[in-house]
Amino acid sequence: MRVHFIAIGGSAMHNLAIALKIKGFDVTGSDDEIFDPAKSRLAKHGILPDDIGWHPDKITQDLDAIILGMHAREDNPELLKAKELGIKIFSYPEYLYEQSKEKTRVVVGGSHGKTTITSMIIHVLQHCGIDCDYMVGAQLEGFEVMVRLSDTAKVMVIEGDEYLTSPIDRRPKFHVYQPTVGIISGIAWDHINVFPTFENYVKQFEIFAKMIPQDGQLIYCQEDEELRKLGAKITSTTCKPYGVHPYTIRDGITYLTHDGQETPLLIFGKHNLMNLNAARLACNAIGVTNKQFYEAIATFKGASKRLELVAKSADCAVYKDFAHSPSKLKATINAVREQYPDRKLVACMELHTFSSLTEEFLLQYAHAMDEADTALVYYSPAAVAHKKLPPIHPEAIFNAFQRQDLHVYNDSEKMKNDLLSMDWRSSVLLLMSSGNFDGINLNQFGEKIISLQA
Repeated sequence: MRVHFIAIGGSAMHNLAIALKIKGFDVTGSDDEIFDPAKSRLAKHGILPDDIGWHPDKITQDLDAIILGMHAREDNPELLKAKELGIKIFSYPEYLYEQSKEKTRVVVGGSHGKTTITSMIIHVLQHCGIDCDYMVGAQLEGFEVMVRLSDTAKVMVIEGDEYLTSPIDRRPKFHVYQPTVGIISGIAWDHINVFPTFENYVKQFEIFAKMIPQDGQLIYCQEDEELRKLGAKITSTTCKPYGVHPYTIRDGITYLTHDGQETPLLIFGKHNLMNLNAARLACNAIGVTNKQFYEAIATFKGASKRLELVAKSADCAVYKDFAHSPSKLKATINAVREQYPDRKLVACMELHTFSSLTEEFLLQYAHAMDEADTALVYYSPAAVAHKKLPPIHPEAIFNAFQRQDLHVYNDSEKMKNDLLSMDWRSSVLLLMSSGNFDGINLNQFGEKIISLQA
């Protein structure tokens, strides 16, 4: 099979390209920008484009398929050439479905927790020796590539993003996967550039739930008011609501309590204990017993940038997290507060996504950082301009969070220096962003914070 990727540098796209290369496909691709880690990973597998940019001459009649990334535009010259030649064009969600349509598809949807739940399911299945294909949006320890497509696995576990499928397909991605077992972790309005009203956003999850076949399962978080309403509407399939798994915390370690026993975890936080319960029910649906699940989940270290421990000393810890939406921000800060009740908590977040840099949506952040002892918010005026949004003033951010001692920065270096000047004894630093605070190496920065106490 000869497959060409238009916009091969994307996070999901480059992983799928590598997965197909490993499977034995002849893979080529193009993009107008490719950054690490995608750049070095594509180079390692011999599929990094020789030249940056779009090259219609690469689109020839002998290609079996084109896979189109969201980063490309409708007038992309390679896309236009493919249409002209009549070559089959897939979005990457369509291609994943095409490769898994004969399998049981476990699709993890929701406004938050998708990556963690997907990662947990994959971890448990691998621990139990159950062959599975997968697509997950973060790097997992011990995995070279975050997409696997085989001819042998009977199950595929897919992280089901609600964002658009491709420039020429306006469906949310998770609708394309057609779930056998569907999970919805929660509904918190996001992607306002695509879903202009909360009602329109909620509707996408209802459509997803109603796609599940009669012999499938809908697994949903009963702590979420909108999902309780949605669950009551679904009569065509088995519904399995879940909440926070019973637990206790001793000496900074979280233990699951079940069947008169305790299972120590390497992760923590109520949101993770809800994610864990969703993963347990999904694993049950494909034949994993609770006993097998608890044994496996005890060794789960978490997904990359999901409450990931960066550095630690006897009285200081630094974590990084992908949290950027209001609900994720609250859940992550509250988790660290509960785990370290006697330490000073410094929470630092970056407004980075399209939604978070919109003045209208900023109002959703009211009181999102109240549980932190010290709260810092960073944004880049250059990122605002790049997204073609109206300029945002620091006062608008300060007012939106409704916290009188909030520190607002638009200079990354100043924020970094202010953090380095703090007293980090008996403290926790939580760095939250879907970006990197304009070029800060978070791992190196965390190590430096810890070294200040040496």
